[in-house]
Amino acid sequence: MGQKVAGTVYVKVDGQQLVITGGVECPIGDVVRETIEGAPGYFTERDRVPYVKVEALHTADFPVDVIANGTDMTVQAEFRNGKTYVLTGAYMVGETTSTGDDGKVTLEFNGVKGIWQ
Repeated sequence: MGQKVAGTVYVKVDGQQLVITGGVECPIGDVVRETIEGAPGYFTERDRVPYVKVEALHTADFPVDVIANGTDMTVQAEFRNGKTYVLTGAYMVGETTSTGDDGKVTLEFNGVKGIWQ
C-alpha cells in the first residue's frame, strides 16, 4: 500500500495562514554532529538553531507587520505526512524581500524551540 509523504504544506505564523508556493524546510534533530577527521567513530556535537524556511506568496493579506516585527512568534508547518513542526519564540532572520515579478517572499525563521508533533 502506498503512503503519502509529500504534497501541499500549510504554514501559519501566529495563527495567520500563509499561501505556500515552494518547499518548507525544518530540521529533524536538535544537534549537529560531525566526525572528527582521522578518528572514525568519534564526533563533535553542537546545538542546532531551530528554524523554518518557507517560500510564500505576498498576497494582499500577507502579515508583513507581524512577520517583520515579531520577536516571539509561533510558526507552525503542517506536512502531508501527518507531522507538524512547531517553532516557538520565533523571529525572522536574514534579509527578506518581496519580488515583484513572481510575488514571492522567501522567509527564514529561527526560534527558541522546535518540536515535531
